[in-house]
Amino acid sequence: MLYGRSAEQARLARLLAEACAGRSGALLLRGEAGIGKTALLDWLAGTAAAQAHGDAKSEGREVRVLRVTGVEPEADLAFGGLVQLLWPVQDRLNALPAPQAAALRAILGTGREQRGPDRFLTGLAVLTVLAELAEDGPLLCLVDDAQWLDRATAEALLFAARRLAAEGVAMVLAGREDSGFTAPGIPELALHRLDFEDSSRLLADRGRAPALHSQIITESAGNPLALIEFDAARSDQPHQHAPLPVADRVSSAFRARIGGLPERTRLMMLIAAAEGRGDLPLLLRASELLGVDLGDLAEAERTGLMYVMDGAVTFRHPLIASATYQDAVLARRIAVHRALAEAATDPDCRARHLLAVATGPDQEAALELAAAAGRARGRTAYAAASGLFGQAARLTTDPRQRASWLAEAAALALAAGHATQADRLAQEASELAEAWAGGLAGELADDPATGARVASVRAAVAFELGDRNEAAHGLLARVGNTAPNAAPPEAPGLLRTAAAYGWLAGDADAVRTAAARLATAVGADDPLVEGLERLCEDDAEHGLPLLTRFLEGRPDTTGPRDADEAARAIRMLALTCGLLLGDDEAAHALASAEVRRCRSQALIGQLPYALDVLAQTHLLAGHHRDAEAAVTEAEEIARDTGMRRRLVRLGAVRARMAAIEGDARRVRELADATPPALRTGVDCALVLLDLGLGDFGSALSRLDPPPPGPDRYTWLSLSTAADQIEAAVRLGQPERAEEALRHCESWARATTAPWAQAVALRCRALIDDRPEPYAQALHLHEKGGRPFERARTELLYGEWLRRARRPNEARDVLRSALDTFERLRAEPWVRRAAAELRAAGERRVAARVPAENPIDRLTPQELQVVRLARGGSSSREIAAQLFLSRRTVEHHLYKAYPKLGVGSRRELARLDLG
Repeated sequence: MLYGRSAEQARLARLLAEACAGRSGALLLRGEAGIGKTALLDWLAGTAAAQAHGDAKSEGREVRVLRVTGVEPEADLAFGGLVQLLWPVQDRLNALPAPQAAALRAILGTGREQRGPDRFLTGLAVLTVLAELAEDGPLLCLVDDAQWLDRATAEALLFAARRLAAEGVAMVLAGREDSGFTAPGIPELALHRLDFEDSSRLLADRGRAPALHSQIITESAGNPLALIEFDAARSDQPHQHAPLPVADRVSSAFRARIGGLPERTRLMMLIAAAEGRGDLPLLLRASELLGVDLGDLAEAERTGLMYVMDGAVTFRHPLIASATYQDAVLARRIAVHRALAEAATDPDCRARHLLAVATGPDQEAALELAAAAGRARGRTAYAAASGLFGQAARLTTDPRQRASWLAEAAALALAAGHATQADRLAQEASELAEAWAGGLAGELADDPATGARVASVRAAVAFELGDRNEAAHGLLARVGNTAPNAAPPEAPGLLRTAAAYGWLAGDADAVRTAAARLATAVGADDPLVEGLERLCEDDAEHGLPLLTRFLEGRPDTTGPRDADEAARAIRMLALTCGLLLGDDEAAHALASAEVRRCRSQALIGQLPYALDVLAQTHLLAGHHRDAEAAVTEAEEIARDTGMRRRLVRLGAVRARMAAIEGDARRVRELADATPPALRTGVDCALVLLDLGLGDFGSALSRLDPPPPGPDRYTWLSLSTAADQIEAAVRLGQPERAEEALRHCESWARATTAPWAQAVALRCRALIDDRPEPYAQALHLHEKGGRPFERARTELLYGEWLRRARRPNEARDVLRSALDTFERLRAEPWVRRAAAELRAAGERRVAARVPAENPIDRLTPQELQVVRLARGGSSSREIAAQLFLSRRTVEHHLYKAYPKLGVGSRRELARLDLG
């Protein structure tokens, strides 16, 4: 019986009841050691089992329970927890889509799949298998000691937990407070200590006299496990009236009880504690090497400290294992780990025990750890691989290997999205080289690949977390002023990356320096760097064709090594180049492909940027809901991985959407939250907001003078040049628009994008006050692209036609503009277009955004699901693309059909979903 947990039990019972009703949910129990997390999980499992004899069974829907417990010694073994969870249900993998089944079989070691699964595919596979199990009835998934799960397992489970919706799955995780374990997006329930009344009831139930309650409760401070152990300590010493033998730590009580056991029993307990997984065959092989056997555990079983059943050895509470291990002397612990390493048949398990044996540099252990790291990397468990390479580096006796492994650990930490850890490891590698100056520094200096790797990681971290200018200059410093044709093999890649970072940071000098060094030291013909340099000189005529050449000839870098930081900045810039060239369709295709690549290769650290660019392409195409969904996902990842700057930069897309829709408060909130160094995108949104609201003076002066260098060639800055030209004309000061017009026309001439040439013609029409450029612009707009810009051209042309007393023609283009503005919910522009229509003689014009559009009735995820279903994708295919379960996809369709006025997938084909 549990005391003082009625509210918690009610919360858990509701979660289970929801699962029985077909609705999913997840909850994290958090509290200190001994607070009763495991007891609550046991109670919930018992409740589920009892329900099998009640209503659930009568409907043929028994509650299945899956359970996994994190084990501290296995925290670095990739997917160890997932193996424990899914091993009993591996027969259900055949029901999964082939890639997902292959991913889980690779983890379980039961398939032929050689290439390991990526993080996203693994998480999706876990979600799918849980959903498939729930097809048979409600599923309860219990995760105890989550703080000790290996990172790969934790990420996969949390990925699945955040996407549970309509499967009939309840997932409950339990983790210690202040353990570092976090579960973003999962509701938490904090467990508190018992009050005096509940503590007294617990002790009374154990037969303790009321006279002794006060002392035990005071010493235990209401911690349930402490109450039980301190009570047991009092029972062992019934006549003692002195202070309790364990005053402030439950572990002290456990150590006292363990200390009273026979030495052979203590040794067997130590072997079990050091082994950690409860693997009975391994335990027996190791115990044989140390001269003890299973019979020596009998006393520990009798006293309730341990259990041996179903081929596993289990401690009653993790604190017992910790007390057993911590109370043993170092020499005994080393002997036990040595025996376990010798007895292990799994190489990763052997490596872990060799690490525990090492008390100083140990090349054998280092090599085994590096091999284990390589296997983890092959399974794309990048975080685990990073930790193992770092440990190998600390044990190796080879200084060059140490630097190389630290660099690899840093690169893998970055690939896993842990930028701060990556920077620390790269800094350690750099300091290692500096410490050897004049001695072993020569050896390290002869290994340029390692040095380049370290410099690349530190530059990537600086770009995301520190000074963006530092990213480019650090790489330039690494290459130095190399003599002509004497550059090392790594120099071209470093210089290209430096140019990319310089461009993205708005540092024209860094771009020029990188281009000059590439030309003199390498003699390479590099269209990317040369094109960026030309744009820094405001030479779009020659710069943009070079960037087109770069995109057309860009190598296909889809291998795992190309997923590292070396190609990171180039990929980022390739995505940006698509927007820069004005080819929105190509930019969207590039961004979509990059998002798929990041998902398939588990490159979570690179995913936010790809999603950012994808959101921009959605925004430019007028798909604001899709843009918001992409930005939201990017923000969640950036927040979870500590990418503070990326999180801030994502605000530019939200600000642009808000400016189009006339949400002044939202735009200004985003502006206030953006540091000055990152304000260009938000300032461009403020210019558009000012223009839409009729504040032409602010629109013209806000970015006067325009941003220098690379910032002039972002798509936002180019759009803002057109905004400022319109503001200058409306103020009656067209002369103030001359520089912006020159810049806009120069860029439009150099690109082949019809919409860009149309905008330039619109600006020329404003300046010259002539109709011909408007007509030419609308002809170009008919070729597609950027509906908001087309509607603005129609609005301005309609205004000109009305002033020229051509109302019939004016009404035609103004109606088209109004329709587009209404669809985009661009409220200030709706009002302007409606006012012009009325002035042109249109009757019954309401200056309002339509109250409802069918797709506006859908949630963003419902809209995504419906669009894919309309395109012919099955529920399984949609689930794989959106990282949902099949049942959740069908749940979204079920909810969407009545909102859209249809009853089946077939009827979706007649809908215009935008």
